[in-house]
Amino acid sequence: MDVCSANGAAERTRPLVNEAKAVYFVNLRDGDKVTSPFRIAFGLVGMGIAPAGVNVENTGHHHLLIDQKLTNDMLVKPIPFTEKYRHFGKGETEATLDLPVGKHTLRLVFANAYHQPYYVSSKEVTIEVLSKNGFAKP
Repeated sequence: MDVCSANGAAERTRPLVNEAKAVYFVNLRDGDKVTSPFRIAFGLVGMGIAPAGVNVENTGHHHLLIDQKLTNDMLVKPIPFTEKYRHFGKGETEATLDLPVGKHTLRLVFANAYHQPYYVSSKEVTIEVLSKNGFAKP
């Protein structure tokens, strides 16, 4: 008997129940120096992307915390809508970010259809914006 035919395709391709879930920055690392505006790209493992308001199990959308620490309180309440908490509710996986010159912390948080965070966040990265639109800080 052929090993592949021993199980049906559904059994061979089912997702792993205990698969790790993670969000991360694809193109930024801690300590990077950038010129603003700059492109950020988001990665996701173990979950799916769905726009805000689309309630499908194990899916959600990205949120970006800018110069904000992740607190326990943030993990139990919907993420607010401010310049420090950017929502990517259309299911975006990349964006252009325009920040002032200086050091900034960034962290991704993945949340469900109603902006309630899963316990899935990226590591915080610190970046430094050296110049804005190609012009160095005076």
